[in-house]
Amino acid sequence: MGAGPAGLFAALQLLETGIRPIILERGKDVRARRRDLAAINKKGIVNPESNYCFGEGGAGTYSDGKLYTRSNKRGSIDRILNLFVNFGAEEKILYEAHPHIGTNKLPKIIVAMREQILQCGGKILFEQKVIDFIIDDHIIKGVKTQKGDIIEADAVILATGHSARDIFYLLQKKNVLIEPKPFALGVRAEHPQSLIDTAQYKCDSRGPYLPPASYSLVQQVHNIGVLSFCMCPGGIIAPAATGHNEIVVNGWSPSKRNNPYANSGIVVQVQLKDVLRNEKLKNPDPLSLLRFQQEIERAAFVAGGGQLKAPAQRMVDFCTNKFSSSLPDCSYLTGITSADLRTVLPPFIYKALQKAFVEFGKKMKGYYTNDAVLVATESRTSSPVRIPRDADTLQHPQLKNLYPCGEGAGYAGGIVSAAMDGEKIARMIAATLTYA
Repeated sequence: MGAGPAGLFAALQLLETGIRPIILERGKDVRARRRDLAAINKKGIVNPESNYCFGEGGAGTYSDGKLYTRSNKRGSIDRILNLFVNFGAEEKILYEAHPHIGTNKLPKIIVAMREQILQCGGKILFEQKVIDFIIDDHIIKGVKTQKGDIIEADAVILATGHSARDIFYLLQKKNVLIEPKPFALGVRAEHPQSLIDTAQYKCDSRGPYLPPASYSLVQQVHNIGVLSFCMCPGGIIAPAATGHNEIVVNGWSPSKRNNPYANSGIVVQVQLKDVLRNEKLKNPDPLSLLRFQQEIERAAFVAGGGQLKAPAQRMVDFCTNKFSSSLPDCSYLTGITSADLRTVLPPFIYKALQKAFVEFGKKMKGYYTNDAVLVATESRTSSPVRIPRDADTLQHPQLKNLYPCGEGAGYAGGIVSAAMDGEKIARMIAATLTYA
């Protein structure tokens, strides 16, 4: 289930072992998906099944295509990068420290993967949202789609991505074990790229030969981690909501990274104990962090005034509790509105951010400035739910033949790690079916 990196690379690996997979994708193929993204960007209209998170290639297809990961325990990073090159990526991703394909180039690579899967006997069914699991005596036998189709299977890979909330609710409804998982939440900070260049290169202009500068920042505030996430030099802030009446922001860069802005998520680590203490939740359950995430996204929608306009505040104003009477130009595609972000973010989030931005300014000259704008809310950093699996069989401990996989299940954090996890699951399935 799912045609993101975990699902696609699992399918390719299964085909190598002689198993013909069926991929069920709730969204559309990359070409049809573009029209729904245009409706988001130009009209503020979200299709809950086809958006920046859902559709062929997953969330990474139209949000940057970053390939950097430190996760080398799941599999071979080099193998994943070489496969991307085989499907059309530039060879420079094999030696760059922070490889990056670019949103403008990744869709063609995803299409090439699809064509390979189809040519080798696999199937990919688009607009096939799974609404139920077929379970018999603690064994998953298949799934039911919204169109009423029953798809039987010897094994089900659950690779839905971090935003498939309906799947988490379905698992809870069917009393399938799931767990709350720490994640991170905050804002997306955008500076003029020239400011970041000056701060990092220590010169007035980087000239024609140096690439747009990036940064990586981290700060502990009262034992809570605050860090930069998904930094996009020469990038754009995109509306990444998957439902109505919510604001979610993300960042991406084209392959040349030639836009005049630099943006990065600046996020605070969120654990269940923090939410219980600050939100005074009396009856926590596995979806408590998901609902916390959802409530903040809805508060951001209200503060933005509708039509996917995002609430925003200048950086120094935010840290000194001042309303921004005006806002700088911003790349966010559907527009920003001045708001007091304290009305959107819980106190333990905004207080940690306020202190961290001041400290970041000490580490990086010019970073702490009112020329920077903070846009809320950066909330889909990872899944707030983990679907557990047995360490030896990689199957769910309650449901035989169900294989939680990738970022949505809590076992990956980006394109490469999700792809490696997909391959890992596929190899286990091939070995299990061979010796069954």
